Amino acid sequence: MVTEFRTEHDSMGELQVPAGALWGAQTQRAVENFPVSGLTMPREFIRSLGLIKQAAAMANVELGLLDEAKATAIINASRTVASGEVDGHFPIDVFQTGSGTSSNMNANEVIAQLANQDSDTLVHPNDDVNMGQSSNDVIPTAIQVSAAIVASRQLIPSLLHLAETLDIKAEELDSVVKTGRTHLMDAMPITFGQELGGWSKQIRSNIKRIKSALKRMRKLPQGGTAVGTGINAHPEFGPRVCAALEKLSGVKFRASDNYFEGISSQDAAVEMSGQLKTLACSLMKIANDLRLMNSGPLAGIGEIELPALQPGSSIMPGKVNPVIPEAVCMVSAQVIGNDSTITIAGQSGLFQLNVMLPVVAFNLLQSLQILSNASNLLADKAISGFAVHQEQLGKALKRNPILVTALNPVIGYELGAAIAKETYKQGKPIRKVALKMTSLTEEEIDRLLDPLELTRGGIKG
Repeated sequence: MVTEFRTEHDSMGELQVPAGALWGAQTQRAVENFPVSGLTMPREFIRSLGLIKQAAAMANVELGLLDEAKATAIINASRTVASGEVDGHFPIDVFQTGSGTSSNMNANEVIAQLANQDSDTLVHPNDDVNMGQSSNDVIPTAIQVSAAIVASRQLIPSLLHLAETLDIKAEELDSVVKTGRTHLMDAMPITFGQELGGWSKQIRSNIKRIKSALKRMRKLPQGGTAVGTGINAHPEFGPRVCAALEKLSGVKFRASDNYFEGISSQDAAVEMSGQLKTLACSLMKIANDLRLMNSGPLAGIGEIELPALQPGSSIMPGKVNPVIPEAVCMVSAQVIGNDSTITIAGQSGLFQLNVMLPVVAFNLLQSLQILSNASNLLADKAISGFAVHQEQLGKALKRNPILVTALNPVIGYELGAAIAKETYKQGKPIRKVALKMTSLTEEEIDRLLDPLELTRGGIKG
């Protein structure tokens, strides 16, 4: 429990702040006003605030608007914020003022305090750290900068790793034939290589979608200040901040074509979240396929065996569950829920400002982070190490009446249907039933019903 305090003040008066806190009065008011969830703003968001304040000081000193000593102190303090060293001094709840003003002032106050500790000059949180800025352009910019960095540096590399892992496994199993399924019912055969190749294509298509959304995400509204007009900011401030951010982060940014769009809406975030929802659907499809293929081992499909990672039951000895695909499905569900939140928040652009910015930041960054982690887990702890049960695959293929489809061009659909029904009825391999019910020779039937050849499409007559 905090027992020592110091007195700070803001435009509303004096306030007691914990003695060891780097924040000031405005942050303290927010801490007291919003004891909602205990959830604070994400690490990458705080990092982006540090980068933005550093870039803003660099731009202002270049423009001759900020004293060089103050700028140096702000830049050094902002670097400390970006590094994560003082994350404990960002205590404000996610569910706060919709503009994120509290979080912007939290950053301004912490940076000013750090700057004043390490220099002889007096740095003011509003006049100096926040020079040329408003919460209304800083917070949307922080959302976009943090999302762009996580997407570029974490999510896309994770998805590429997953796609490459799928490609390697697909090549390894390129000639392993299995029963295809439509409506969860037996269908024509495919190879594992084809199935995994389809999954890989899904992931690579998602990468393209995310890269496309990043083009809009990298157009920053910094420089629009309060309502988009750029009041109190130099006309070159926005572009210079973007240039500085590119140097600091390694991600390419440029000033928005229209500050009014960037401040009043969250369309770029909504678009990105939509692409993440699509990715979540893809990952859930892949994870569920793995769960079904792994089901059993005796009473299920039992086509594959996923790596055994942990005991599966507190009461049933020997049980092993598909824990990684299950975790991926839960991640997907969370991302789809986050997208609903971001969609509702995106509708809350009231006149010149969106007023649900912190919850957009929290949910978007969470989705990006957990999708990155889940993709790596799926690649390394499920896809790369699963084993195929060849004997089980062979038994299912031999008894699959749907293989008669390959005989259609030779014997016709109706006779084919009769053969399939008789095969189901007798429970015999389709080859034996077809030999009795058609005039085809053993050689012809073997050629027409070769499972591997059937995976290559075309007419076999």
